[in-house]
Amino acid sequence: MLRFIRLLQWSLLACLAAGVLWFFWLFAWVLYWGHFNPGSTRFMEIRLAELQEKNPQARLQFTWLPYAKISIHLKRALIAAEDAKFVDHEGFDWQGIQLAIEKNQKKGRFVAGGSTISQQLAKNLFLSPSRSLWRKGNEAVITLLLESLWSKQRIFEVYLNVIEWGNGVFGAEAAARHYFQSGAERLSPAQAARLAGMVPNPRYYDSHRNSSGLNRKTAIILARMPTAQLP
Repeated sequence: MLRFIRLLQWSLLACLAAGVLWFFWLFAWVLYWGHFNPGSTRFMEIRLAELQEKNPQARLQFTWLPYAKISIHLKRALIAAEDAKFVDHEGFDWQGIQLAIEKNQKKGRFVAGGSTISQQLAKNLFLSPSRSLWRKGNEAVITLLLESLWSKQRIFEVYLNVIEWGNGVFGAEAAARHYFQSGAERLSPAQAARLAGMVPNPRYYDSHRNSSGLNRKTAIILARMPTAQLP
């Protein structure tokens, strides 16, 4: 019995030590990326591996663009579509989460996530697309780090540059060129609204660009854009 208790104690200490190391590893990367632009993310690594299983020569479409050079229309469209309270909350939109839970319960399946831009960025930078309590817990920790160590504008700048926008397409500049053969600096309001509408399911919309659902979402986002508050 005593041996079992000691083994349990050592196991708990090992888990605690692993948790502390994981936290400081996250802290170091968040601190670093607050000043230096990420060259890749966990999401990018996963998608590239998937593409290279089919084609070993596959590469991602990704070009970093400074915040000031990204169309204000795209910034407004993403705020309007993904996180209207972005400039005000501290990482979590509790009302949005509650509404998402109610919507999922009503549908009997997962149809809405209620994630803020900060939460989406946390997931993209470090985690996988899988849905689990473990992942959501890690996402919450990373979100708190982002909100504590970065400005809202830095969070939004990195988000604009690293989110997935199609099959192997990441970031605003690559998305603008992939869909409209134009730079992200020159996107029109309608183009920006369409790109924002693709964000929840980018790989699907990459091959269904004229779907009626995307057209409806684009119109709704366009109507909301004038009131979007930017960091």
